[in-house]
Amino acid sequence: MDQAPTPADQILTEATRIADHLLDLQTRVNQQIDATLAELLPGVVAALGTGGVAEVDDADLVNARITGLSVVVTPAAVATVVPLPAASTATTRAARRAVGDIVRGADDRLTVIAGPCSIHDPAAAVEYAGFIAAMRERHGADLEVLMRTYTEKPRTEVDWKGFAYDPFLDGSSRISVGLVATRMLMRAITALGVPVAAEPLNALTPQYVNGLVTYNGVGARNVTDQTARERASGFSSVIGFKNSPEGSIGAAISAVLTARAPHEFLGVDGHGVTAQLSTTGNDTAHVILRGDKDGPNHSAAHVAATKQALGARGLPEVVVVDASHGNSQKDHRRQAAVVADLAGQIAGGERALRGVMIESNLVEGRQDLDRAHPGSLEYGKSVTDACVDLPTTERLLAELAGAVRARREA
Repeated sequence: MDQAPTPADQILTEATRIADHLLDLQTRVNQQIDATLAELLPGVVAALGTGGVAEVDDADLVNARITGLSVVVTPAAVATVVPLPAASTATTRAARRAVGDIVRGADDRLTVIAGPCSIHDPAAAVEYAGFIAAMRERHGADLEVLMRTYTEKPRTEVDWKGFAYDPFLDGSSRISVGLVATRMLMRAITALGVPVAAEPLNALTPQYVNGLVTYNGVGARNVTDQTARERASGFSSVIGFKNSPEGSIGAAISAVLTARAPHEFLGVDGHGVTAQLSTTGNDTAHVILRGDKDGPNHSAAHVAATKQALGARGLPEVVVVDASHGNSQKDHRRQAAVVADLAGQIAGGERALRGVMIESNLVEGRQDLDRAHPGSLEYGKSVTDACVDLPTTERLLAELAGAVRARREA
């Protein structure tokens, strides 16, 4: 029997309780590992004949700039304590199949990924998920709508890194609590029948939400990272790569080629132990146009140029467009104009356009995060990039759904 869902406003409290228990467990496990290694390694050294070297003082050479090293919960332990309910697995399984079919051209609908720039309040996130659930029911014949559930935030310089890293928004950086809470939140959202999209920033975090994410986007800052490309080749989710901040579509295309190929690389297993990972390659990998330093790149001419570049490399002509970021020139109100342009292209018969991303929240705009007073935040308003509100989102989804119907009729 599935566990009763944790109320959204209690997710952080329950995540703290779970993390505290798992951290105590992991501390004891680590102590046993250390004791076992201390017992067995001398015999291995003797058998190999590698001993006899005088000990040296390397304190100034090792971890010279590390000020702390804390135990963290492991993916396997979190998955055991916060298991996937049947409703969540059904949501993710169906949505991955649907979005995969859209990317491959077997489904003529449009994928739309809408939601907050970043998640910072579980209660507001679950309320927003209720809105997406209603939109999925209304537009399901034309759109496959996913919710942006981004709990990690790439930063150009130094700033709040996201709910997974600082869930209390106060600089306490209780990462174990954030990882547990992220899984609990995604579980709650998918249990409502709403698939989620995420943007993983390192090799570890995706394992904590295994089985919950339908779509992963690799951001503009990470698109040239070889390790990010290799990891994507093994993702069970659909994967997209944004063009670089400078506007390089070639970087995204190279990432798509890399992610579609099999790889062997270093990673970690569910217990946090270093492992060699072998992947099949991810045939859903595609390009996301997000604008660049010179302005938007969502026009029909840009889409045509991207299609040509993809074809030249033997890749399917699949394009997803982010209506925010460079395409809206950091003005959330301009997302409507971007969507209108894309809807026109789709209605006109453009079949390479398979997805649209929209930054949306309960309340329009953004607000600054005061870590000294996180409780003073306005409910439902972004603390990172500005977003459009629910009425605007509702209108944009209807516009895109109409465009899909026009394309289908044509």
